[in-house]
Amino acid sequence: MATTRIGSHPNDVTRLRMRGCDSLSKVVGEMTFTQGFYFIVTGRRPTEVQTKVLDAALLILMDHGLTPGALVARLVADSNPDDVQIPLAAGILMVGNRFAGTMTGAGRILSDGMAFQGDKHVWAEQVVQDFRKARRRIPGFGHQQYTSGDPRTERLFNIAESAGVKGDYIGLIKLLSAAIDKDAKRHITLNVTGALGAVLHEIEFPVGAMRSVAAVGRCAGLAAHIEEERQAPVAPELINFGAAVEYID
Repeated sequence: MATTRIGSHPNDVTRLRMRGCDSLSKVVGEMTFTQGFYFIVTGRRPTEVQTKVLDAALLILMDHGLTPGALVARLVADSNPDDVQIPLAAGILMVGNRFAGTMTGAGRILSDGMAFQGDKHVWAEQVVQDFRKARRRIPGFGHQQYTSGDPRTERLFNIAESAGVKGDYIGLIKLLSAAIDKDAKRHITLNVTGALGAVLHEIEFPVGAMRSVAAVGRCAGLAAHIEEERQAPVAPELINFGAAVEYID
């Protein structure tokens, strides 16, 4: 089966196409941004359930205050006040394997878990042991502030379940969470990126593109930080702090 190309040929000025649809009559004015994002990534028109869950996923990581990415964007904006794309690009590079981007790792683990033929409890225990032996953290688990539970996780799960998702992946990551707690003999928080790995699976969003949800949503938040930096700058205070640090030879 031939792949539906994403856009128009660059030299064809007679039509604008997106995934085989006329962009001006079938997409612009007919789809929301969330629907268009799902459509262009997957090639499928999202259902109401998929749209609602993806919309929540785009919003949940939009902003969390003066995070490392926001600080980077503000500092770069201080040096490039007329080129908003530069601080946006700098800040979005902070979405990665440590901050805001671990839903892809969680998504891959859940893909393996769903394909596992056998008792899912055995699978979960094996995942925990494999990561323990490798001395690696399981993506999507742990949080410095939300030690008893991440309220964003519960909110995402509630939205997804009320929207009508099947719930298989949510159940699977909760099973893995229980296995992690049992092994650690204490509670390790299932954080929002782990939850995103599960709910994005529920709406059939590609694992390889899951981190893009964080990047797209966070980009909007960074735009707000850059604009705020113009009106209420924090960069000078950060620079002053840096100047006050005593270096030891």
